Amino acid sequence: MKTLRIHSISLSLITVLLLGITSNATVAGVPSVKATQTLPRPADMHDVRYCEVIPVFRDGVSFNVEVYNTITLNDCPAVLWTQLKSDVLSKQFDAIQVKLNGPRYWVMNRAEGSGDTVSGKVADFGGIQMRQLATLNMKLWQTIAGDRPYKEMTVQRSTIFVYSKDTTVYELINPKGDVYLMQSYAQIVDPNMNLQKLDQLGARLKLPKGWSYRTRVLSQELGLKVNGKAHIIQDDFQNTYQKVM
Repeated sequence: MKTLRIHSISLSLITVLLLGITSNATVAGVPSVKATQTLPRPADMHDVRYCEVIPVFRDGVSFNVEVYNTITLNDCPAVLWTQLKSDVLSKQFDAIQVKLNGPRYWVMNRAEGSGDTVSGKVADFGGIQMRQLATLNMKLWQTIAGDRPYKEMTVQRSTIFVYSKDTTVYELINPKGDVYLMQSYAQIVDPNMNLQKLDQLGARLKLPKGWSYRTRVLSQELGLKVNGKAHIIQDDFQNTYQKVM
């Protein structure tokens, strides 16, 4: 059994606005490297730090989006992460945009992956190695619509997120009664975001009409399984939630 992430995708994803194709790049796409970094996977992922890099490539009327994650390789060293520049990486990889998605912290206790989610290539971003864990393919109109909080996006991955008994979970509920369970919180909008702040997060969110935020303590273990497509949203602070199916 392999423990990992995905993400999460993150998915602020996307500050991918229609910026046009970057020219004069030295490398087309993200090259793979041999994994030389390793970090023992924690028995409990709850509140474990990670980061993602999300390059976006233009393919006709679509965007191909690759999600790279530090899990099992390193804990996203701050001294290296703060040196990464989106525009520099965009030019290096001939990407329309490169989203720097982090630092982030897991809220679940374990994650299990299969297929491409555990066998993705390893890439190097400024000395931080990451594994490709998810991909997206979106039409232009889908990208524009998805670049807002509380708008659902679809991520291709196969995972099970496990939340242990007695764990506090954080949920968004839409007007239809659909529940989205937080998988990670971010220190992107609020650099001081932490688990304690999540308890009162509802009062800080600019929730759409009919939406609500709640916290609860699990009376039994909860497994959130995805076999191919995960439905993801983010809130105003780029905290990421997955739809409970």
